Amino acid sequence: MGITGKTHGVRMRRGTALSVAGLLAAPALVLGTGTAAQAASCTAGTGPYQKQVEKYLKRTADGRQSTADCNAIRSFQVAKGITPAVGYAGPVTWRTMKTITAQKAAGKNPNAAKKCPTNKGRIACVDLTRQLSWIQDGSKLKFGPVAVRTGRNGAETRTGSTKIYWRNIDHWSTLYDVRMPYAQFFDGGQAFHSVTKSMYNNPGSAGCVNMRPSDAKSYWSLLKKGDDVFVYGRKPGT
Repeated sequence: MGITGKTHGVRMRRGTALSVAGLLAAPALVLGTGTAAQAASCTAGTGPYQKQVEKYLKRTADGRQSTADCNAIRSFQVAKGITPAVGYAGPVTWRTMKTITAQKAAGKNPNAAKKCPTNKGRIACVDLTRQLSWIQDGSKLKFGPVAVRTGRNGAETRTGSTKIYWRNIDHWSTLYDVRMPYAQFFDGGQAFHSVTKSMYNNPGSAGCVNMRPSDAKSYWSLLKKGDDVFVYGRKPGT
């Protein structure tokens, strides 16, 4: 169990303060999580990204908050794990919408720009900018792309070329006291692993590449120790 205690702690930033700048876009809002956030009153405030958010939600893009606008925005926030879910068209909500748009645009050709190497055989690619990951053999897509949740501001997922060096299907992080199912470590304490959170839940992970359970399970079956991993780009908001 010695490696368990150190694997998720190596080269990780300890005591990182969670940045809430941008989460609180209106001074009257109270930061909350989960049920408490969802139970908060719908805000009447017009957000800085009101018109853009209205357009994304296919509402009348007049740039003025209404009760119907707020309810639609709030429903989106609840679905994507954005807190506080009070219907305010702030920077986190708009950034999430832009990320989802970029993910949809990637379609089945996520490496169209050839930013992930195609000369290494099997490789897991992670695009921090679009919050996407996929597996390819050379230039042939094998799985994905899938949405991922990477490191928050101050605990960013490190970029560069690495390899999977250790795998544990039912890993327990002694650093964070949480389960990390289907963990595949590729850079210090950073790993692919399953979480039950939304992939858009802010502010992000402590550096790992979080995945939906079904996607993490597929990565487990498709990758092995020694396979290449390439991380590039920059997560929005970091």
